[in-house]
Amino acid sequence: MTKVRGGLIQMGLKAPTEKSPQEIRQAMLDAHLPLIEQAGQAGVQILCFQEVFTQPYFCPSQDAKWYAAAEAIPDGPTTKLMQDLARKHQMVIVVPIYEEAMAGVYYNTAAVIDADGTYLGKYRKTHIPQVAGFWEKFFFKPGGSDYPVFKTRYCKLGVYICYDRHFPEGWRALALNGAEYIVNPSATVAGLSEHLWKLEQPASAVANGVYIGAINRIGTEDPWNIGQFYGQSYFVNPRGQIEAIASRDQDELLVHDMDFELIRQVRNTWQFFRDRRPETYGALTEID
Repeated sequence: MTKVRGGLIQMGLKAPTEKSPQEIRQAMLDAHLPLIEQAGQAGVQILCFQEVFTQPYFCPSQDAKWYAAAEAIPDGPTTKLMQDLARKHQMVIVVPIYEEAMAGVYYNTAAVIDADGTYLGKYRKTHIPQVAGFWEKFFFKPGGSDYPVFKTRYCKLGVYICYDRHFPEGWRALALNGAEYIVNPSATVAGLSEHLWKLEQPASAVANGVYIGAINRIGTEDPWNIGQFYGQSYFVNPRGQIEAIASRDQDELLVHDMDFELIRQVRNTWQFFRDRRPETYGALTEID
């Protein structure tokens, strides 16, 4: 398929953090449903939400309350609901949620559902930050994935989550595993990262000859106030050009057509995969 219509949904928090994780989940799902319907009516073929899209970004805290936000994949309620919606709209849906593998073992995960509602698998965030305001190791075990690429109805799809984007190795692994389009659901606030937001994904798209969909949430979240989530979700092409970008501060569905013929054109022009020298890179995996 040459043209693929992508959709990205960015959103602010729809319930106070004093509410239970279950109440917040329901409020976030209720807010997403009209935009998912809109995506279906617009002919979106691949849809993705922001990181842990049914909850606040709770990692400024170290409060075990939020363990109750985790749910099973694929047997939990959110994945099951998205399977029904994917089937209804014939739309691939990437579902980034907090996953409970077992009591006490939790991951930052994205489930991938094909256009017929089939659960294809999941990607667990590989790189977990642990700095002031981002105490993610309290909540998430690092994924031990082999960078899976999902053969969906419309393309070969990869997932890389938020902080992962700072590590070029994963982008390359996904591309070498066959990814044509990689989504990066995120929760990132204004400050140092905002400059990098429009730098890293375009550079990774060029280096690997892929389309990337970058998704960020919006607004501020009490009581933590670590800064403003600045939205600006976007699609970037294999030449590193941002082709479509969302607002900084509005709930929004961003829809864009990606021309996958450009992937072939770019890879035939810049022979990065041909000219790799993996036999010289061994020290990179030996240095702690």
